Amino acid sequence: MKQKILNTYTAVFVKDGDMYAAYAEELPGANTQGKTIDEARENLKEAISLIIEANKELSRKSFSRRKLLREKILVSL
Repeated sequence: MKQKILNTYTAVFVKDGDMYAAYAEELPGANTQGKTIDEARENLKEAISLIIEANKELSRKSFSRRKLLREKILVSL
């Protein structure tokens, strides 16, 4: 079973006409929109998850023929 990891990101919401645009400050490319802030928030959570999983997969494919050491690091901001 895959272990879930919880991270915190800063969500920014911008009212644009009848919609809300949303992005995560710490993760370039994590942006979306929704008809309400709640919808934009849920869409942003999904976008963040998809980007992180895509980046992991890209890394695995790019270095699949090399011996790698992977470890978790804790960063305090």
